[in-house]
Amino acid sequence: MRYCINCCIHLLPNDLHRQCFRCRGPNHNNQKCPVFRGENKIPLYVDSKQMKLLAVLEVRTDHSESWNGLFCMRRGRLYSLIFGLIIMTLVMASYVLTGAKRGLLLIPSPFHYGAFTSNPSLMDNESLSDMKDHYQPSKMNISYVKDYPSIKLIIDTITSKIEFITRQRPDLEELRKQEPHMFSVIPNKFLPNSKNPCWYEEYRGNTTTDPYATNSYSLYSKRFRTIFDYLRKVFWNHLYHYKDKHYRLRCLPHFYIIGQPKCGTTDLYDRLRLHPDVRFSAIKEPHWWTRKRFGIIRLRDGFHDRYPVEDYLDLFDLAAHQIQGVLQSDVAKERGKMNNIIIGEASASTMWDNNAWIFFYDNSTEGEPPFLIQDFIHAFQPNAKLIIMLRDPVERLYSDYLYFASANKSVEDFHEKVAESLQLFENCMLDYSLRACVYNNTLNNAMPVRLQVGLYVVYLLDWLTVFDKDQILVLRLEDHASNVKYTMHMVFQFLGLGPLSEKQEALITKSPASNTRRPEDRSLGPMLPTTKAILRDFYRPFNTKLAQVLFDDAFLWKRT
Repeated sequence: MRYCINCCIHLLPNDLHRQCFRCRGPNHNNQKCPVFRGENKIPLYVDSKQMKLLAVLEVRTDHSESWNGLFCMRRGRLYSLIFGLIIMTLVMASYVLTGAKRGLLLIPSPFHYGAFTSNPSLMDNESLSDMKDHYQPSKMNISYVKDYPSIKLIIDTITSKIEFITRQRPDLEELRKQEPHMFSVIPNKFLPNSKNPCWYEEYRGNTTTDPYATNSYSLYSKRFRTIFDYLRKVFWNHLYHYKDKHYRLRCLPHFYIIGQPKCGTTDLYDRLRLHPDVRFSAIKEPHWWTRKRFGIIRLRDGFHDRYPVEDYLDLFDLAAHQIQGVLQSDVAKERGKMNNIIIGEASASTMWDNNAWIFFYDNSTEGEPPFLIQDFIHAFQPNAKLIIMLRDPVERLYSDYLYFASANKSVEDFHEKVAESLQLFENCMLDYSLRACVYNNTLNNAMPVRLQVGLYVVYLLDWLTVFDKDQILVLRLEDHASNVKYTMHMVFQFLGLGPLSEKQEALITKSPASNTRRPEDRSLGPMLPTTKAILRDFYRPFNTKLAQVLFDDAFLWKRT
């Protein structure tokens, strides 16, 4: 097949070739072509074995024929350009409609949503005064239900990979090597006449020295400066003077409220601090064991200078001053009276947040952390008491989303974030153990919602490797909401607190609930029924194991 080089040098697809001005298909004759006539015209044989590719092509001056050839060429390019613009417009529209706030998603979400009607009168399950209210069913399109089978396959894969394997507990010498400064500050013996782990530490400063000048909590947070200003004023008055030396009383907490977030820990903290024998750290949630000692101030800001253990101990100086007053009283000295004041700390991240380990500790076994928070707490306080408040993990996750999401919150957005998080968790479980995925910093930061926080039994089993079961009190928010007086009595008994007067007890048990859901979040109503069904399936094997460990079927959360 031959074509005229003048009018067909740029070949077009067959369907457009017939429109070419001079080229009429395979019957075209170069010799008869009016454009081809003349000297120094060299034909180009496309299918021939011999082609003169170095020929000098003469530029034609036939403008009408040139424009027609050019029109044929540009027409194809125009169609390609229009098609490309259409595709680009569709892609951009998909990002706007899905509201992808975590960056551009190269693969569009397979989950589609229909109409949703919210009930603005519904309250958060964490609101103790409204825990008895039931969510009303929402109206929705059938497309919601279509998501379930595809996500169920992901959950089935995750479930098939679940193994609850007991971790190897590190020995004390290994812990000393990792945190030598901490072990040099905290002694291994404490004062015998105090329930709290307290000891005297020599103070080498003078009356003009600021004991809190380098405290990181004071330096990095303006709202804590008022507390430290007061501590500076009274500091010298609470020093113990002995043989021309000055000593300050240092204390660690007697008990910890270790978790979980959005499970009522704030309400428990606010009620406990009303007890006359209970004192807490100057800051409700220091997050020292999990974050500050690694230099994490805000998770999104990365690492800063590490907070030394002295900065953490400073937070208990207010309580230490009161304890010292009792210890130094004449009555206590004469009778050897035991001090009844106990100190608590309520960082809700203590139970689960070990995300920083990968940046500081070596010797990881297949992606699992070699050391956990509880290893260090137990090394210093083997008799510490731990309180855990839990909640239906499905409702906890939704409350967590509403509290921490910054914008564009909706039940549809929550559903999509759950689906994306499940996909990421499945990918991890295909290659690593359950513990490795739960403590995986990269995975936890990538998941749009914190699925891992609701895997209560994984964390509890790891705490039980170092602490005895009778040192841990596990409560349910649902029980606390329905009978505050009963759960507070359980806490008082667990901590060994003395009886209260009727007036004191009423003040603690009848005060309003703390940290309830914000009004703007209530208007969103409950999560979608499909989302709830998906999360029920995901958390079921973990809840089953938790109920077995605690010998209590209430932790199956079947009625919520």
